[in-house]
Amino acid sequence: MMKTRTEAKRQSILDEATQVFRELGYEGTSMAEICARVGGSKATLYSHFASKDELFFAVMSRLCEQEFAEVLKLVEPSMLDQDDIAAALNQFGQRFLRFIYSPDVQSNQRLAIAGSGRNALGDLIYQRGILRVQQLISSFLQRAMEKGLLRRADPHITALHLNALLQAELTDRFLFRQQESVSEEEVRQVTARAVEVFMAAYLPR
Repeated sequence: MMKTRTEAKRQSILDEATQVFRELGYEGTSMAEICARVGGSKATLYSHFASKDELFFAVMSRLCEQEFAEVLKLVEPSMLDQDDIAAALNQFGQRFLRFIYSPDVQSNQRLAIAGSGRNALGDLIYQRGILRVQQLISSFLQRAMEKGLLRRADPHITALHLNALLQAELTDRFLFRQQESVSEEEVRQVTARAVEVFMAAYLPR
């Protein structure tokens, strides 16, 4: 029963914090404001989240965790069972781009970038989000190399190249608000071009 109440309280905090961050932005939000809306003591709030950075990261994660999990399934070892690395990368790339250029993720990313230079938020996002994805992609590509589907190379650098190619056509447009959404057809075309270049560089010689 205690565990149920604790989880309910945590979800209540996340609900209120989500609304406050959307209304006031990262910099304009304070733990005191969230505490006032949730009710109860600051000690209770801090027992769930040690800082505003931790709370903001939890809000970001909750908004997109299900879709994020679906993206990561596409770099599991079983995706190499058919020995078609290009098809696997196309499938992953399309799902990845739909995810990172979705309205929720883009909104969170802009808030995070605005606040990351002055606190620990940047470290949290990098360590628990970006680095985690890079490591999973790196492991996936290393397995492909071991199966002879890609030429041998540093898997970490290879993962960075793949990520850069997938985002090359869209990052600046979204960052500078020249584009707010991406169509299914654009996702397919962007992914296909990125994977074509990647395979030209990393096919076994």
